[in-house]
Amino acid sequence: MNTQTPQTDQPSPWRFCIAPMMDWSDHHCRYFWRLISRQALLYTEMVTTGALLHGDRDRFLHYNADEHPVALQLGGSDTGELAQCAKLAEQWEYDEVNLNCGCPSDRVQSGRFGACLMAEPQLVADCVKAMRDACELPVTVKHRIGIDDMESYSKLVDFVSTIAEAGCEVFIVHARKAWLNGLSPKENREIPPLNYLWVYRLKQDFPDLQIVINGGITTLEACETHLAQVDGVMLGREAYHNPWRLAEVDARLFGMDNPAHSRDDVVGALLPYVERELAKGTHLNHITRHILGLYQGVPGARKFRRHLSENAYKPDAGINVLTTACQLVRETLEHTRPPAVA
Repeated sequence: MNTQTPQTDQPSPWRFCIAPMMDWSDHHCRYFWRLISRQALLYTEMVTTGALLHGDRDRFLHYNADEHPVALQLGGSDTGELAQCAKLAEQWEYDEVNLNCGCPSDRVQSGRFGACLMAEPQLVADCVKAMRDACELPVTVKHRIGIDDMESYSKLVDFVSTIAEAGCEVFIVHARKAWLNGLSPKENREIPPLNYLWVYRLKQDFPDLQIVINGGITTLEACETHLAQVDGVMLGREAYHNPWRLAEVDARLFGMDNPAHSRDDVVGALLPYVERELAKGTHLNHITRHILGLYQGVPGARKFRRHLSENAYKPDAGINVLTTACQLVRETLEHTRPPAVA
C-alpha cells in the first residue's frame, strides 16, 4: 500500500504520544507536561465540529507556543464541517489534526461520531479525504480494534485499508473493542480485554503506515516492548495521574536530554506561567488540578495534594498556595531523611 510517509532511520513523530482526554488535556495541562518532556506529541481534548464552528473558537483552539508538537482532535462526521475545522487547525498552526473514531459515550454516539464510526469505514474515508483536501497538515485517525460484534481481525483490516486509500497514513489504535451499549466510557477503558497482537499484525500487514498503539500502557518498559513492533505508543491516564513517569521519556525513547531533573525543577519552571495566568484572571485551581500527581510516591505527596485541593479553588488563591504545597513536601522529606552518620 503506497503512502506519502517517507521511510527513514529517524524516529516516528508519533513515537511517544499523550492521549486526548476529555476535561483533562487542556492547554494548562499540556504546558505542564511539556516541562517534563520536550519530545512527546500532545493532543488536545476532543473538540466537536459544532462547538468549534458555532462556539467560542478562541477557547477551543487556544494553546501555548511551547506546547508544540501539538495535535487537534476533532469529533464529527460531516465532511464539510470537518474540512472547515481542519482548515482552522492549519490556520492556528497545529501540527496535526486527528479524527476521533474511538470514543464510546452515548453523547458522542448520538452525534454520529466517535467509536460508532467504525461501522462506517467509507464515511470515515470520505471525512479524511475532505480534511486532507482542506489542509496540508497530517490527518490521522484514532480508533478501537472493533466495536460490539466486530469479532474478526479482517474487519479491522477492512476499516484501516479503506481509510488508508483515502490518504490517511497514521492510525492510533486503542487495543480494545468498544461496546456501544451496556458499558460506560470508563468501563470501556477497562473491561474489554486488551489485544496488542492485532495492533502488531496491522503494522506487519501495512508496513508503510504509521501504527501507534494505545491502551493499558503504564511504564516506559512497556513502551520499549511495544516499539519493537509498532511505530509509536500513546499513554493516557497514567501520564495524568503519575506525570513524573514522563521524566525519562526524552532520554530513553529519543536519546535526548530530559528537560527536568527533579519535580522541584518542574514546579520552578511552572511558576512564571502560573503568575502570568493569574494576572490574566485564571483561577489557580484550573492549573493546579493537573499537577496533583506530580509528587506521587514521594513522602509528603498527600500533604501536597491536600493543600492544593483545599486552597487552590478559593477566589483569592495566589501563587503562595502552590509554593506552600511544595514546602510541605520538602519539610516532610527533611523529617524522613536518615540522620547523617558522624
